[in-house]
Amino acid sequence: MTFSTPPKYRGRLAPSPTGYLHLGHAKTFWAAQSRAKSRAGALILRNEDLDSTRFKMEFVDTMLEDLRWFGFEWSEGPDCGGPFAPYNQSERMDFYRAALEKLRAGNFIYPCTCSRKDIQAAIRAPHAENDEEPIYPGTCRQNQQSEIGNRKFSWRFYVPDGEVISFVDRNCGEQKFVAGKDFGDFIVWRGDGVPAYQLACVADDAAMRITEVVRGADLLLSTARQILLYRSLHLPVPDFFHCALMLDDRGRRLAKRHDALSLRALRGQGVSPEELRANWDVSDPARP
Repeated sequence: MTFSTPPKYRGRLAPSPTGYLHLGHAKTFWAAQSRAKSRAGALILRNEDLDSTRFKMEFVDTMLEDLRWFGFEWSEGPDCGGPFAPYNQSERMDFYRAALEKLRAGNFIYPCTCSRKDIQAAIRAPHAENDEEPIYPGTCRQNQQSEIGNRKFSWRFYVPDGEVISFVDRNCGEQKFVAGKDFGDFIVWRGDGVPAYQLACVADDAAMRITEVVRGADLLLSTARQILLYRSLHLPVPDFFHCALMLDDRGRRLAKRHDALSLRALRGQGVSPEELRANWDVSDPARP
């Protein structure tokens, strides 16, 4: 009898250069690095610079500098290359177009001409507190691309209404979301010609052979969406480990607007990385 060798652990850091990295990013990324090191695995850095309306080139260099200062080490990335280059999302459009074409050929997506204002006006249910995408009312589900003409449109994924999407998160335990209730048809390709986060993330994590995705708990619902994409694209689904979010003194999750808690500001105050992570518990939970 022969046994297949399990894949070597491959984790990733996937920051976006839309502002200075803050302490919440660092804590989640530190968990990702700790899990990769404890499994003698690889850690990959991916620069998620797709949204040209939000990112600034100067944040790319400061992002790399702040990560190195804090003590992060990666074996593949935009600065050092690797077998699955390029590691800048802005250079990976061919991967995303190929994934979009597979979804289109499989009739998993449809063209949607709705604006965000249209969706808000027709919304049938509120979206989750940590989720930025309202539940789509299905207005354009019957659209055919040939009928759109010259109108601007995005590509939206059909969700199987009523189906329970479940997975066991390695930190948060069993998770269940109902398609059509907890989340609706979601955008995979924006009207401005840019792939949406859900599609780009799935395409890249699969192409880079990521075995475990470590990220914030605000993305649990995104995982349900992405599982549907993995399934539709016939790609292996990685494991997931969602970390608790770091909150400010008012109980709000940290965001890039919290400049006082950015790694750059803390570094400027003379605080050391060792001090910042002194009380962090990065030990693995009982789950494997």
